[in-house]
Amino acid sequence: MAPFNLMTVGANLLARSWSLFSSAVTVRCACVAPTVKNFSTTAGGPPKRPLTAYLRYVKEQQPVVVRQNPDIKVVDIVRKIAQQWRTLTPEEKQPFEEASLAAREQYKVDKKAYQDQLTPAQSAAIAEEKRQKAAKRRAIRKKRELNSLGKPKRPRTGFNIFMAEHFEEAKGSTMPGKMKSLFDDWNRLSLSQKQIYMQLAEDDKVRYKNEMKAWEEHMTELGREDLVRRKESKRKKAAAAAKGGKKKSRVKVLKAKAPAKKTAGKKAAAAAETKSTTSSTKK
Repeated sequence: MAPFNLMTVGANLLARSWSLFSSAVTVRCACVAPTVKNFSTTAGGPPKRPLTAYLRYVKEQQPVVVRQNPDIKVVDIVRKIAQQWRTLTPEEKQPFEEASLAAREQYKVDKKAYQDQLTPAQSAAIAEEKRQKAAKRRAIRKKRELNSLGKPKRPRTGFNIFMAEHFEEAKGSTMPGKMKSLFDDWNRLSLSQKQIYMQLAEDDKVRYKNEMKAWEEHMTELGREDLVRRKESKRKKAAAAAKGGKKKSRVKVLKAKAPAKKTAGKKAAAAAETKSTTSSTKK
C-alpha cells in the first residue's frame, strides 16, 4: 500500500501543476532556460533539471489517455497514468530510466559549463538567491506545520480590529486604496474612539497568552518542546543569572568588609599595645 499511496500523492501534485508542466516540458528537454534574469551571460540561464523516468512516461502517455478519455478530469488522467506506471515491468520501464540517466549526465555537463562562465560576483549572488529561497521554503513549511498543529493566532492591534470592522465600507477599489482610506479614517478618530479598539486589542492579548500557554503545554506533552517559545526559558535564565549576580556582589561586599574588619582589629590591637607600653613607661 505504501508505494500506491506515494504514487497517488505524486499524481495529485502533478495534477495541480499540470498546466505549468505541459507548457514547460519542452523547455525542460532543451536543458537550458533563462531562469536567472538578474545576470545576462552568453550561455543563457542555468540548465533545468532533467525529467525523471516517471515524468517522461507521463509526458508520453498524457495525450494517449486524453484521446481515449476526452471527458476525464486532469487529476484522474494523472492518477490513471500513475496506475499504469505501477503495472509496467522493469523491462518496460528501462527505456525511460535510460533516457533519464543520459539526461542527468548531460545536465551535469551543462551545469558545470554554466558555472564555469560565471563571474565570482554572479556566483555569490546566485548562492545568496538560493539561500533566501531555501529560507523562504523552510518558513512556509514551518508555518504550515504550526497551523496544522493548531497554534493560536497572534493578537490583533487596535488598528487591525478597526480595519476588519470597516473594510467592506472603506473607499477605494483596490487593496492599497482601501488600506490608505482605512489608515486615514483611523488617524481621524479621537482618543476616546481609539480607546475602544485599544481595549479590544488588550483583551485579545490576554486571549492569545492563555491559548499559547495551553498550546505549549500540549506540545510539551506531545514531545514537541522545539515548538515552545524560548522567551520563558530566557527569562528564567536571566532571573537566575540576576540572582547569581546579586549573590556574587554580596560575596564581594563581604570579602571587602572582611579585610576592613581585620585592619580595624589590627589597628585597635596596636593602639592598645601602645597605650599599655606608654603607661608602663610612666610608672
